[in-house]
Amino acid sequence: MKKFFALSRTTHGVLDLAGPGFIALLWLGKFPEIGTILLSIFTAFAAYTAIYALNDLIGIAVDKEKFSGGINAGYSVEASDLRYPLAQNALSYRSGWLWFIGWFTIALIGSYFLNPAIDIILIAAAILEIIYVMLLKVTYLRTFVSGFVKSSGPIAAIFVVDPSPAPTLVLLVLAWVFFWEIGGQNIPADWNDTVEDKRVNAKTIPIHFGTKRAGQIVVATLSVTSVLSLFLPMVSPLNLGWAYLLASAASAGYLLLRPGLQLANGQEGRQAAALFDNASFYPMAQLLIITIFVLFS
Repeated sequence: MKKFFALSRTTHGVLDLAGPGFIALLWLGKFPEIGTILLSIFTAFAAYTAIYALNDLIGIAVDKEKFSGGINAGYSVEASDLRYPLAQNALSYRSGWLWFIGWFTIALIGSYFLNPAIDIILIAAAILEIIYVMLLKVTYLRTFVSGFVKSSGPIAAIFVVDPSPAPTLVLLVLAWVFFWEIGGQNIPADWNDTVEDKRVNAKTIPIHFGTKRAGQIVVATLSVTSVLSLFLPMVSPLNLGWAYLLASAASAGYLLLRPGLQLANGQEGRQAAALFDNASFYPMAQLLIITIFVLFS
């Protein structure tokens, strides 16, 4: 099973569950019924497991070319000798597709029972993920597609707790996740894979703009994320005051802006990996903060 979980980057996927959890709790202002919580967690796990696997299934040919000279060490939340098991021929292509189909089917079924509208979001996320992978050698603008894919989880969480959410508030959440994904996940990941990406003439922000400009983009996008986080209480029925805003800003400062500025100044691969790791824990920090405020409200 380790090979399959490596295909789905399960360690990272589990951390990603915090994003939808945070948004659902913030939006509702209280804990949903236990049945809804359990079904949501299982469905979200299935969805992330499937979509991450889909990335490697669609990109297998390019991944084999990219990592022909060896696979880099990765990041602490993803580091594994089994990274990219399809590219390493550690897992068969057929078994990878069966793994994806199984989990994607489970995610569709779970989504239907939570809210049929979420099935549309899930299918759209899968299509966008395919587009994202196919654009690797085409344009660095693919990073925007990544932002929309990652936003699909938290947006789906809104529809779990609110069947008719206000579009403007949904867009606020989408923007918050969108800029976090670009500055805290996508660009640092591409930065870490620069050597491998150059082998296949990949189009990424660090390669296209260079490390100095890429670092500036990272700081700019993470600054937008940090500012937008201060407006997120607008989506909640809770009266979240200055204590919440200070806690939220502190988590953004420590997990996003601090490592982002270090990367922009140092422009080293290890700093890109450090930013990726820190940013991966940002949704979890937000979930812990809102949980405390819900419990004591």
